Amino acid sequence: MEQAIVAGGCFWCTEAVFRDVIGVSEVESGYIGGSTENPTYKEVCSGATGHAEAIRITYDPAVLSYGDLLDVFMGTHDPTQLNRQGNDVGTQYRSAIFPLDDTQREEAQAAIARWNAEHDGQSAVTTIEGPATWYSAEGYHQEYWEGEGQRNPYCLAVIPPKLMKLRKSFAARVKD
Repeated sequence: MEQAIVAGGCFWCTEAVFRDVIGVSEVESGYIGGSTENPTYKEVCSGATGHAEAIRITYDPAVLSYGDLLDVFMGTHDPTQLNRQGNDVGTQYRSAIFPLDDTQREEAQAAIARWNAEHDGQSAVTTIEGPATWYSAEGYHQEYWEGEGQRNPYCLAVIPPKLMKLRKSFAARVKD
């Protein structure tokens, strides 16, 4: 098993997408890329810590390559929005990839280049950052969509369209 860390706006939303991807065994919400040690959700939401809301994905590289994982990431959020996703605005909602080694860094560069090549006239603002320290989000953020999220109006407005995009654009990668 290997891990990948990406940030694409609200971590509840990206976590929900990757829980449905074949080859993914675990998705954890957390914070990365800032200066405060052990930040809280409230601190990260203020935008003052420099952290991004992110997810750490544990996956089987024999089933899902890192490059394919990044293609799903780039294809299920809007990588052209700087420091925002929809109504979520601030650096904590930036589009970013946090490679864990040089090979992942090269794959991240290639994934952004692929996305740009496939979207003439648009450029991804997704950054490649790190190394950086990962901090797990508070327990109530984990598996949020499966629990509280399906009663949360924000999640009900944002997550189903992302899941539909996953199923339409990456049908062969979706769990039954």
